[in-house]
Amino acid sequence: MLTVLGGLAEFERDLIRTRTGEGRDRAKARGVKLGRKPKMTEHQKRDAIRRRDRDGEPVHEIARSYNVSHSTISRLEA
Repeated sequence: MLTVLGGLAEFERDLIRTRTGEGRDRAKARGVKLGRKPKMTEHQKRDAIRRRDRDGEPVHEIARSYNVSHSTISRLEA
């Protein structure tokens, strides 16, 4: 009995995984952005890169001014 119930649960889980994946694909096709919202706008990123690379301002100060982690500023690519 437990083996049968376990098999049914596994089958149902596969169905859920398939439906979720299909729904995610349809959302992406509609242009829906998935995941966390960015902490910084593109303008803020460009400004932070300029301050870091050209002006030589410390990463911790730039991060504090934008209320983000210093790692966020360090990961930005020029």
